[in-house]
Amino acid sequence: MPSMTAAPTLDSRPPLPKRPLPHEKTPDRPAPAGGRPHPQRDARVDSEIGPRAVGAIYQTSISAYEVLAVIRDPERASALLKRTALWAVIVRDIMRADAEPYAVGDVWTTSDHLVREGRTTASFAPAA
Repeated sequence: MPSMTAAPTLDSRPPLPKRPLPHEKTPDRPAPAGGRPHPQRDARVDSEIGPRAVGAIYQTSISAYEVLAVIRDPERASALLKRTALWAVIVRDIMRADAEPYAVGDVWTTSDHLVREGRTTASFAPAA
């Protein structure tokens, strides 16, 4: 009979059970493209983007902008904004005649004003 004061050795203990792999990483069940949607993240992204859809015109305290594209792909948005981002909006400043389109990641605030609604069905979707 083993002593109660003796330290257990690695050989005297049974191996610990291993955690099962999450279903996204199981080789026989490949992950769907883009992973699972996250409803809380989607709601947060929707609230941050606000009513900015393709074709919308909105005004801030600085200028007025036309929305050219809404990017919801985090990898592409991060590359456009050169920082970690879940989304990006490509806009053109309509108050400047020589304005070039550029990406913004500014959250919609109560000081922003929607001048013209955009098309809600034309948001950017990553190619499969």
